[in-house]
Amino acid sequence: MKLTGISHITLRVNDLRLSEGFYGGILGLKLDHRVGANITYLRINSDMLVLVKAETPGSPEARDIRVDHFGFRLASDAEVDAAALYLDEMGVHMVTRPAFRREGRAFFVMDPDGNLVEFYSMHESGIQPESKDIDLSIPGSLVADDRPKTAKEKDLQKPRRTRK
Repeated sequence: MKLTGISHITLRVNDLRLSEGFYGGILGLKLDHRVGANITYLRINSDMLVLVKAETPGSPEARDIRVDHFGFRLASDAEVDAAALYLDEMGVHMVTRPAFRREGRAFFVMDPDGNLVEFYSMHESGIQPESKDIDLSIPGSLVADDRPKTAKEKDLQKPRRTRK
């Protein structure tokens, strides 16, 4: 079997329109089509994100019934940083801030239903050799980088009030 990619990811959501606003309005996925009042297909190139109205409301605390996370790949480390600034300005719940890891740069946010969404860049050569700047004792751990920060990036590093 030779898989060539992921056709789609389907998420169960509490409020279809709120999730459409997050994935379409804030993240920029394009509406492909809707099926009735309970299913929305959003598209990025050939990839699809399918939002399905949950029959039973879920809560962000019930992580066992949600997708662990999924990631959106960005073209560069700079785009990862710009995406974090944009999402923070849009009031999106930031779970982590951009940080370097072995394969690139990444951060995580939470969507309106508590799904964990990753934004990352990937070095052209894939996972890099170990570095003293990366803590490999924690799988997938994110670490801070030492490059000079802009005023906005410094502001992003300040603790924020979390949504309840």
